[in-house]
Amino acid sequence: MSDEKQYFDEMFGRGETPRGPYEDYFAWFSDEDTRRLARKSQEAEALFRLTGITFNVYGRAQAAERLIPFDLVPRIISAREWSRLAKGIEQRVRAINAFLYDIYHRQEIIKAGRVPVEMIARNEAFLPQMIGVKPPGNVYTHIVGTDLVRTGDDEFYVLEDNARTPSGVSYMLENRETMLHMFPELFSKVKVQRVSQYPNSLRRSLSACAPNQCSGRPRLAVLTPGIHNSAYYEHAFLADQMNAELVEGHDLRVVDGRVAMRTTQGYKPIDVLYRRVDDEYLDPLNFNPDSVLGVPGIMDIYRAGGITIANAPGTGIADDKAIYSYMPDIVEFYTGEKAILKNVPTWRCSEKDALAYVLDNLEDLVVKEVHGSGGYGMLVGPAASKKEIARFRKKLESKPGNYIAQPTLSLSTVPILTKAGLAPRHVDLRPFVLVSPDRIEITPGGLTRVALKKGSLVVNSSQGGGTKDTWVLEE
Repeated sequence: MSDEKQYFDEMFGRGETPRGPYEDYFAWFSDEDTRRLARKSQEAEALFRLTGITFNVYGRAQAAERLIPFDLVPRIISAREWSRLAKGIEQRVRAINAFLYDIYHRQEIIKAGRVPVEMIARNEAFLPQMIGVKPPGNVYTHIVGTDLVRTGDDEFYVLEDNARTPSGVSYMLENRETMLHMFPELFSKVKVQRVSQYPNSLRRSLSACAPNQCSGRPRLAVLTPGIHNSAYYEHAFLADQMNAELVEGHDLRVVDGRVAMRTTQGYKPIDVLYRRVDDEYLDPLNFNPDSVLGVPGIMDIYRAGGITIANAPGTGIADDKAIYSYMPDIVEFYTGEKAILKNVPTWRCSEKDALAYVLDNLEDLVVKEVHGSGGYGMLVGPAASKKEIARFRKKLESKPGNYIAQPTLSLSTVPILTKAGLAPRHVDLRPFVLVSPDRIEITPGGLTRVALKKGSLVVNSSQGGGTKDTWVLEE
C-alpha cells in the first residue's frame, strides 16, 4: 500500500495505519489467510454467474454478456460521514424536484436570471409535452442516483445527478448478499447498516405516488426495453423483489382511458409504471414514431392523471451536464441555503472564453458530453495520447455546446485484493434515493464502482470497472 500516496486512501488515509472506520475490518483481515480470501473471491464470481448477474457491453464486435468484477474488500463509511452526505443528498434532491416543477410551470428561476433561458429552451432533454403537467404528489424524480467522489478526509463532491433512470441498485443488493454469504462472521464483528430493505422501500415509495384514479392497492409494473438491454438483469431483479410485473411495450395498451397490462384474465390497469425506457422511446405517438419499446398514447393518459410514470418524462434535463454546472444556484434558489455538497468546477464549452481555456488545457482536463453516460464519449486528458487529444479537439471545435470540461480530481482510493495483497484503486459512489410525496429515503450505502486498472480514473462497468460492497457503520 505504499504507492499512489498522493491520493487520499479511505482505508489508510495518507499513512500506513487504518483509519477509524476500517479498524475492526482491518483487524479481521490481518488474521485471514490470503489463500482463503483468494478462494472466496473465486466463490463470489461463481455466485454471481449462478445468479445471472451480467452486464451487456455495447460497441464491441460481439456484445456478449459479462460479469461485473466484484472485489471483496468493502468500502466503509462512518456514521458521521454518512450523516453529512445524507443531508447534502436530500437537500440536492429536494432542489432538483423543485427545479423540475418550476421549469415546466412558471419558470421563476429563469425570470430571476439564475439559469439562462437558452439552457432550457435549446436543451434536447427539455420536453414541451410536460409543460403544465403536475405528476402525482408533484414528484418528478422518484428514484435518484447521486454520483459522489471523495478527494480528502472530509472532502466530497457531486460528480453528477442521475435523475432519469439510474441503474446499479441490483448490484448494491447482490454485493451485500454475497458478502453476507461468504463472511457471516465478519458482520458480527463490524456493525453495518442494512440495505436489504430497498425493494420494499421502493414499492412503498412508488405506491405512495399512485394517481388519483387508483383504487385499492396500486398495481406496479417495471417497463423494460427487453432482454438485450444492458441493465435487463436489474429490471427483472427489481420487478421480482418488489412483487411487480415485468413488462415490455407490447404487453401494454390504452384501454378505457387507462394504461392496461395483458394478463390471462384480460387487460388489467397499471397504476404506477417504473419505466427503464428513455423518453424518446416511451410513446411513438408523442415522441419517436419508430419506437417499438413504448406504449402508444401513454403520454396522453399520463397528462390526464391516469398513470404515474417513474421517473417522470422530462426529468433528464436535471441530470444534463450543462445544467449540473448551475446546481449550486439551483440549490440556493429553491432551498434558501448554500449547497452542503460541492460541485466539481465546470467549464461550459458553449461559452467562448470557457472553450478557449479548455482547448488550451485539454491534456489536463476531463471533457464530457453534455448528454453522455457510461463513460462513453469522454476525454481524460492526463491519460490520453496526443493523437486522441487531437481527434477530440476537432470534435470539440465542431460542436462545443455538446461538451463540458472539469479538472482532473485526485479521487480517493480504496484497496482491492490482488495476488500481491492490497492495492489502492480509485472509486466513486452512487447512493440511491427514493422520493415520495411525504418523504425522501436514502439507502445507507450505495454502489461503489472501482477502477480495477492501476492509476485509472474510469470506474464505469462498461469501461472495465468493478464494484464493491459499501458499508455504512451503525452509530
